[in-house]
Amino acid sequence: MNAIITDNLVKRYKEVTAVDGVSLEIKEGEVFGLLGPNGAGKTTLISMLATLVRPTSGTARVAGHDIGKEPLQVRRNIGIVFQEPSVDDLLTARENLYLHSMLYGMPRETIPGMIEKMLKLVNLWDRADSFVKTYSGGMRRRLEIARGLIHGPRILFLDEPTLGLDPASRKAVWSHIRELKESHKATIILTTHYMEEADRLADRIAIINRGKIIELDTPEALKRKVGGDLVFLKGAIDEAAVKALPFVSSMERENGRWKIAISDSGANLQALLNAGGKIEEVEVRRVTLDDVFLKFAGQQISDDAEEKAEGIFERIAANKTTRK
Repeated sequence: MNAIITDNLVKRYKEVTAVDGVSLEIKEGEVFGLLGPNGAGKTTLISMLATLVRPTSGTARVAGHDIGKEPLQVRRNIGIVFQEPSVDDLLTARENLYLHSMLYGMPRETIPGMIEKMLKLVNLWDRADSFVKTYSGGMRRRLEIARGLIHGPRILFLDEPTLGLDPASRKAVWSHIRELKESHKATIILTTHYMEEADRLADRIAIINRGKIIELDTPEALKRKVGGDLVFLKGAIDEAAVKALPFVSSMERENGRWKIAISDSGANLQALLNAGGKIEEVEVRRVTLDDVFLKFAGQQISDDAEEKAEGIFERIAANKTTRK
């Protein structure tokens, strides 16, 4: 079963086409990664799926409901964790979740039990009555996830869920996202510019550039499309013997050493070294999603990249903060 289906979805802002004919299917229960450079269209695409922005043309069904004809039904079935913090610092975790539950019209008698369940899910039950202003960055992100889930959405949108977190907090959030997939059975749509995050969490990844999906596959399949692993050798190398090996796809000199592309370095590295000659230095670099992104999108995503062209989620969060 598919949680989301889009058919030739388009969004234009005057002369700029932010999303250009996107058609895709996202399966129920999968973590779907959406990668793209600044202004590529990923935030606009998510905004349309969440009914925050109306498409110029095309259609989409989210949790079985048409985003144009049934926006309220779509919203009842989704949760969103904004890139910018949007929980209230002056309330406790319990109070934040209670307010969100009331806004979604949840039956009053079910709310206390759901608050306990969600806070235990993200390991915050022992801090349920602490003010959010006393929370660390990682704890706030986990509370945001609990809030996005409390009304029982079938689909959860995570917009840069670990942006600005330290490595330990980032890994803690990754752990909770994995638990959500297993225990809550939610479909998770993840935007991120951390390649390691996408590699570890996503079942499939779509790369969007200039409003179009240019590649869509599993992380491992995408890496295989880029080519083999790279082995750098320095020393008196037997060039002819190395080139004759069946798993070697290319060999060239670079900065005083040989750069050799091979398939599956884990299985073939020893055979390469045995044939290589008198080797003084060895370096192995596995293909990463950074290489995938560089090949297909033509640029790398920097660690401080932000979606500046379509800051829908950020502006909503900022407006909420201003009104406090």
